Amino acid sequence: MVEKEDKITQVDIPDHILQKWQNIVDNMASLIGVPAGLIMRIVEPDIEVFVSSKTSGNPYHPGDKEHLHESGLYCETVIKNRESLRVPNALSDKKWRNNPDIKLNMISYMGFPIQFPTGKAFGTICVLDNKENPYSDNFIQLIRNFAEIIESSLELIYMNHILGEKNKRFSDYLSEIKTLRGILPICSYCKQIRDDKGYWSQIESYIRKHSDAEFSHGICPECAKKHYPDLDLYEDEGTLILEVKAT
Repeated sequence: MVEKEDKITQVDIPDHILQKWQNIVDNMASLIGVPAGLIMRIVEPDIEVFVSSKTSGNPYHPGDKEHLHESGLYCETVIKNRESLRVPNALSDKKWRNNPDIKLNMISYMGFPIQFPTGKAFGTICVLDNKENPYSDNFIQLIRNFAEIIESSLELIYMNHILGEKNKRFSDYLSEIKTLRGILPICSYCKQIRDDKGYWSQIESYIRKHSDAEFSHGICPECAKKHYPDLDLYEDEGTLILEVKAT
């Protein structure tokens, strides 16, 4: 989930979902016949390998990071354009022949963006090969389907996060009500309240401590007439001219 969206990008992926994602990249790399299947995640200002296929010849490991912006990475373009990218052979492509993955001998790439339900980018799902690979339409559709499965998982995580935040606020609210419920011992003269440890404190301090309430000090019309009969403290419509916030 801003501000909520920023927070949701940092939530943990549950272990059972992470294992499903691992199975996805393993099967994806195996079916397409490439050394590397990856799920990449944005961790500003970097992008990291979040899940990496357990396939022979895979040079990528979970936790590997690269600076994302202006990096020249395949995945940067996918995230920036919010659309898939196919590079059959970077060595014969003027735009891609100097990209960082060439150092790992990953000369071909096929990837899709992964997004939260809010539209905010999570990262990518992709495959890379150490040889030229045109990636057939069937393979492209396969990766697209896997991307949709991952986004469905993210939607569930997002909704659970939002519901969890709402439940937390609701629980806090109930706790405040419970705290202030019941008979409070209050002095008949000075109106201080005695807590469960026997200490007396001003009513404002007690309620502020046990809730999110804040106070401002003023004077009611009756007390204004009684204690300050010579001062015109109220406007015609009954609004107090001066009100002081309690500290």
